[in-house]
Amino acid sequence: MSSFQEYYPRMRELADYLLNNPELGYKEYKTSEAIEEAIHEITSMAKAEHFCNTGIKVVFNNHQTKTIGIIAELDSLYQPGHRNADSETGAAQACGHYTQVTIALAIMNELVKNKRIGDFGANLAFIFTPAEEFVDLEWRKKQKAEGKITYFGGKQEAIKLGVFDDVDYCVSVHAIGEDFERRTIEINCDLAGFNFQYFDFFGKASHAAFAPEEGVNAQSIATLFTTALAFKRQQLKNPNQIRFNPVMIGDNTESINVIPDHVSMGTDIRYFDVEYAQQLMKQFNQAAEGCSLALGGNFKSETQVGYLPLRSNRDMNALVKNVFLRNDKISELIENRGYTMAAGDIGDVSYLMPTIQIGYGGWNGTIHGSDFKLVDPIFVLDIFPKFVFNSILEISNNLNKIRFYHRTRQEYLEQLNKMGAEK
Repeated sequence: MSSFQEYYPRMRELADYLLNNPELGYKEYKTSEAIEEAIHEITSMAKAEHFCNTGIKVVFNNHQTKTIGIIAELDSLYQPGHRNADSETGAAQACGHYTQVTIALAIMNELVKNKRIGDFGANLAFIFTPAEEFVDLEWRKKQKAEGKITYFGGKQEAIKLGVFDDVDYCVSVHAIGEDFERRTIEINCDLAGFNFQYFDFFGKASHAAFAPEEGVNAQSIATLFTTALAFKRQQLKNPNQIRFNPVMIGDNTESINVIPDHVSMGTDIRYFDVEYAQQLMKQFNQAAEGCSLALGGNFKSETQVGYLPLRSNRDMNALVKNVFLRNDKISELIENRGYTMAAGDIGDVSYLMPTIQIGYGGWNGTIHGSDFKLVDPIFVLDIFPKFVFNSILEISNNLNKIRFYHRTRQEYLEQLNKMGAEK
């Protein structure tokens, strides 16, 4: 019996605990405590570095020149309709992050139990990161205003703090939100980057029946702006790799017989081309200005930086495919999807260094939905962790086959500033 099989009951116990104790980003205190307890069960020699209150980093030094980071995400998302949601916070494990934790711990257990660190051609850093889900934004805005965080994404904040400074490659995993008849993994799938833009349109209130000519209708400005963005879609470069979705936000407190003097809107912009996204955001501001001037009002805008796109490293994925071809427990490999417009802050890590995200099935229902659930725990908690272990081993011993790059923390922060983050 392998160490992964032996460790399965403990990982099933931990997975059940995390499933039933979901926590939102930067608040994963129960999760972090449970992980640290599990680490100390594996080895009393591990020195845990703490960051962002709940984040944990443990390095296994193999006296090599390069280090591979193994990332697991701590947080849940807001999905109060989920059967295992927290009744007070609405947090729910509807994205499967809790199994990232068990996968990382199962790899660590094999590393220690069977003294495998010497097999690797790199040092290994296990990095348990908070706040991947871009939710709970009003609370995070307050935390930022109070100087407690700078960025809404946990990996972004970790990068700023230097957690990734001594890491050269990264491996992450993520649940695939699809039903599969056979055990399935995915490689070579890129993720979009995104930003949010907020627009406030201002007019002048007046009696809608008695003196409409005295007013400036902010609702009309917003409608004209929405139309302008709709026409903009015709002029998009690579339209399948751009998404934006303007919507009204906030509360409308105006009386029905009053010309509205203020309307708030927001849109995301999802992209792969950073420079093109910057151009579009500038053009959106120009459209907002033009629509406001056309009807005699004015506007203000705000940019909220999101995540950078994931460029999943093809050289590393080729090594993962080699492991897949040698395995006899996982039946299907998806390698040709290319990209999805979904996003994650693993993209920010890929800006710094060669990075991959391996997808894994074993679920049904809708990812991020109220019905998302684990249906193949043997695969997710036993078979797949062993596969990831062997993939990291393969990567570590073939680093010369990977085109290497490494951007600095400062270069990364400057890139975020270009996308609208505060300096």
